[in-house]
Amino acid sequence: MNDFPFPPFQTKQQDSIPGRTDQMSPLPDHGERSYHGSGRLNNKVALITGGDSGIGRAVAIGFAREGADVAISYLEEENEALETAHWVGKAGKRAILLPGDLKDRTVCKNIIEKTVSEFGRIDILVNNAAFQVERLALEDISDDEWDDTFSTNIGASFRLTRNAVKHMPRGGSLIHTISVNADTPKPRLLAYSATKAAIQNFSGGLAQLLSEKGIRSNTVAPGPIWTPLIPATMHQDHVEQFGADTPFGRPGQPVELIAPYVMLASDEASYISGANIAVTGGTPVI
Repeated sequence: MNDFPFPPFQTKQQDSIPGRTDQMSPLPDHGERSYHGSGRLNNKVALITGGDSGIGRAVAIGFAREGADVAISYLEEENEALETAHWVGKAGKRAILLPGDLKDRTVCKNIIEKTVSEFGRIDILVNNAAFQVERLALEDISDDEWDDTFSTNIGASFRLTRNAVKHMPRGGSLIHTISVNADTPKPRLLAYSATKAAIQNFSGGLAQLLSEKGIRSNTVAPGPIWTPLIPATMHQDHVEQFGADTPFGRPGQPVELIAPYVMLASDEASYISGANIAVTGGTPVI
């Protein structure tokens, strides 16, 4: 097993969401030097939301090394997205950058259109972008924050999927990032947990609705994963001990998510739809 870091962590809280990778200690491992592909996604086109950092960056690196061109949707941190594109390019694959706020319906439509204009189609859509904020009490959650969380997490997944499937061939793959919180909601992440349960239900419905088109829909449910969103949205005490309460005693690293996304995106998963893969460091998901 790789020698991944254990808490406590000394990373300071960050002021902006979704946070900066280069301000984290220890730095997350996205597979930059450890993941090796084997051509499982040759000649495919993938669109990954939240592809600039964290899980999204790891998936982009993994997909590129497996042979896919990658469209990277991200909110605002240009340097983070450029870093991801750099690693895609080093794998010999093309990357395009698609900035924009997914709460905006026009942005969602344009992201699909720009991907298709550049690459001709979309074989894989990874709905990964998410918004969360820890709140200690129900009254601390504003109406705007609740609405923004739902619009970013489940609303954008709906809008992007609806527009993407028109450009997906048979064998296309939809992969939605949910969370262990979909089944075991965290009280400090009330809105976020609710959206993840909604996405899980959404994916199950899509698996049935899109079966005639030959398009599969699945989810990946990470446990605690060491990404910039953690120091940017959680209280300091939680950041310091992040992942310590798992059976593995540590958070997962983004690189540890690559394998299930690659498998679900590949033709090897041709009969897998409506499924969920939990990556939780030993925490059971029923």
